[in-house]
Amino acid sequence: MSVAAIDIGTNSVLLLIAERRGGELVALVERATITRLGQGVDAARALAPEAVERTLACLARYGEELRSLGVERVDAVGTSAMRDAAGGEEFIARASELIGVAPRVISGPEEAELTYAGALTGLDLPAEGPRVVFDVGGGSTEIIVGGIGGAVERAVSLDVGSVRLTERHIRADPPAAEELEAVRADARAALATVPSVPLLAAPTLVGVAGTVTTLAALVRGVAPYDGARVHGARLSGAEIVATTARLASRPLAERRQLSALDPARADVIVAGSVLIEEILAWASRLAGAPVDLVASDRGVRWGLAERLCAA
Repeated sequence: MSVAAIDIGTNSVLLLIAERRGGELVALVERATITRLGQGVDAARALAPEAVERTLACLARYGEELRSLGVERVDAVGTSAMRDAAGGEEFIARASELIGVAPRVISGPEEAELTYAGALTGLDLPAEGPRVVFDVGGGSTEIIVGGIGGAVERAVSLDVGSVRLTERHIRADPPAAEELEAVRADARAALATVPSVPLLAAPTLVGVAGTVTTLAALVRGVAPYDGARVHGARLSGAEIVATTARLASRPLAERRQLSALDPARADVIVAGSVLIEEILAWASRLAGAPVDLVASDRGVRWGLAERLCAA
């Protein structure tokens, strides 16, 4: 039985078509399209008409693929932008005509559960110790603490993401030093609200979503992008700091030419990378020692597909 999971995010729309083979979920089709549905949502708290049309055009293509492959079960979810914005009812109605199901606006706790379950699939992680999964989206960042058994013990959603931080703070090209410091201060302030998490051992830190996987591709020279090579890549804090500095020093036109970077992500990658720097610094303080980052090319859509196969 084939299933399809669609994750409609603030910055991108992700599609996974998969089937269960033995005990393993195997991807048949994966698609990622940057549509920037959350354009202007931080300021206007409403979906911009042009952003809606870009996203619906993407869903129309996905819907055609679902029908051509005869997918049996489909679910679609919306996250930060759809939670925060007015005017989502018409978007949901039009989207349901295109993909055959009405996208569900999921809560922060449900997003955390799906992210945690999906992010850890296919990773070779230590057999012991806590896992901290974070998902840097366009509009929000989720931090999820769990144990070996796969249960989420604590989850926090922060009102910072790559698109939101860019729209709030960055105007110059390349970004000015004071703008980068404003991004950093905003990220630190958000992370300071995360309740203290008592850990008995240093955590395994797993990062999800496009900013993380793009950084991994840049650090490891994976061009063109290949999710199989990025999934499980381990990055040090020093590598992330150096890559962020390199990205921040280049004007937008040069960033768009980097072969490991989707040109549509080039305008928000710097703010997202600074946020990831701060998350690593936060996790290292928590652990009392430097913590590396394990990149995951999976997330909400994989957790959703696992549910669909189990239903």
